Amino acid sequence: MARKVATLIYAARDGKVLLMHRRKQPNLGQWTAPGGKVEIDESPAECAVRELREETGLQAMVRPELRLIITETSPLPDWQWLMFVYRLTEFSGELIPCDEGDLAWIDAERVASLDIPQADAIFYPYVFADGAAPIAMKFEYDSDLRLIDWRIE
Repeated sequence: MARKVATLIYAARDGKVLLMHRRKQPNLGQWTAPGGKVEIDESPAECAVRELREETGLQAMVRPELRLIITETSPLPDWQWLMFVYRLTEFSGELIPCDEGDLAWIDAERVASLDIPQADAIFYPYVFADGAAPIAMKFEYDSDLRLIDWRIE
């Protein structure tokens, strides 16, 4: 059972957050931050910056801030994730079309009311909260990928 290492990056400005309405799995039909799997030769931060550029056309002007380290587990061997969640407020560029979903700037207060993954609904407030970071969290799912437990570690 191999754990997948991935990143999410929340780009934010003017009270809005960039999200993607996904056209493919995982999280088909839901809103998520851009991100993806860490490649063998890169750090999680490098992955977040690369995924942001590839999926959105935006270029990070500074190193993104690591906000969360998330472990997701389930009885399913292909649903074992270690995710590094970043926040970025300094970037340049214009949005480009993305094969994985439709991009939109969403009012930060509206994000929790959208169809977002179960874990994202819990950890999203911590991405933008004041205070020390990163925070480690663990989310446990059943074999139908329903969230059954979570905690801050």
